[in-house]
Amino acid sequence: MHMADLGDLRLHYRIDGPEGGTPLVFANSLGTDFRLWDQIMPLLPQGLRILRFDKRGHGLSDLPPGPYSMGALVHDTERLMDRLGFRDAIFVGLSIGGMIAQGLAAKRLDLVRAVVLSNTGAKIGTRQMWQERIDAVEAGGLAAVTEATMQRWFSAPFHKTEAFPAWRNLFQRTPAEGWTGCGAAIAGTDFYATTAALRLPALGIAGSEDGSTPPDLVRETVELIPGSQFALIRGAGHLPCVEKPEDYAALLTGFLKAQGHV
Repeated sequence: MHMADLGDLRLHYRIDGPEGGTPLVFANSLGTDFRLWDQIMPLLPQGLRILRFDKRGHGLSDLPPGPYSMGALVHDTERLMDRLGFRDAIFVGLSIGGMIAQGLAAKRLDLVRAVVLSNTGAKIGTRQMWQERIDAVEAGGLAAVTEATMQRWFSAPFHKTEAFPAWRNLFQRTPAEGWTGCGAAIAGTDFYATTAALRLPALGIAGSEDGSTPPDLVRETVELIPGSQFALIRGAGHLPCVEKPEDYAALLTGFLKAQGHV
């Protein structure tokens, strides 16, 4: 286990791959930790230097008092990358991680050479929608929103697999204040103008069964960036790297090759 002390915050992270390898950074969704990416790790090309981390309020990272802002989450990420020497990286962000990717690319192009915006949007939901969910969690814990979230996140067939209960448990064991803190950050974010100003290689990935960030939202977001690409993974929900890891890894590998880094 590795913890980066950023002064006011400690973030749990892991680095895989050789020194000097192409830097690749993953940022995961609300209600998960960096194990989200476990299944695709062995499917990616050799020679990558991969950073995964738990954002504030999640996994083994610190749990500061909420609510959080998207600016704080972006700042956490840039400080972590600076500290660990991850510059000129390809950044893969899923859901709230994709929002962090958009904000970081706008702020620090020296850190981000290309982005993968997976199951995300420039704006996700409405303030009212998020406030209702935050109120429910503050009153009843994560259990109050678990079932509805699992329905949005995973395709019907995945609910019947042996793996499904583990993801349900992981979600429920997220600290409530970490979830509501990050929920507030999503509620306050509208990156349409920010993302439309980006000029860098970008790939959007959507799941056909995603009830949280439907394919049209992902497509609309990535198409704000000139020259971007869009890919749909059929039969997968909000976490296609979990439901369809081979398809997901193949898309990432193709994007890496297109950037000349595989």
